[in-house]
Amino acid sequence: MNWFFLTLGYSGLSPKAPGTVGTLVSLPLGMLILIYFDTNTLFLATLLISLIAIKGINKYEEESGVHDNQKIVIDELAGMWLALSIAPAITVSMSEITELSNGFLIQSLMAFALFRYFDITKPSIIGRIDREAKGGVGVMGDDIIAGVAAGISTAALWQVYLQLQTLL
Repeated sequence: MNWFFLTLGYSGLSPKAPGTVGTLVSLPLGMLILIYFDTNTLFLATLLISLIAIKGINKYEEESGVHDNQKIVIDELAGMWLALSIAPAITVSMSEITELSNGFLIQSLMAFALFRYFDITKPSIIGRIDREAKGGVGVMGDDIIAGVAAGISTAALWQVYLQLQTLL
């Protein structure tokens, strides 16, 4: 069960780009939680999963001696879900997903792209956490901060877009 959890349903076993595959699995799951529940539920689920993941990663690293195995992608879920908790942060029904005017789909895809950007490039504190933090906190920490950065950036870009629309 632990390996199933840490690899996000074995999506981390993908031979190519396991982090991106894990994020792609996380995106629709997070969107469904936003549609059927709300932002608070997604945020709290992210916190709970993150705490469980830190403990599981610590156990894995203690047993295997391997730090930040690329097959472990539960950290991508935490980062992606945090980004979605911040933006789009709106409630829509299943039938409203494809309505571009509400911004749900556009912001969700922007959050995905920005999360992958921050997770791959690891600018500033994201890279520092990745390099210096040990154990589960190190594995989860950089993705959590990347998710927050992606969510804030997505929300800010969406607001700029809305302001430009009113000017035009």
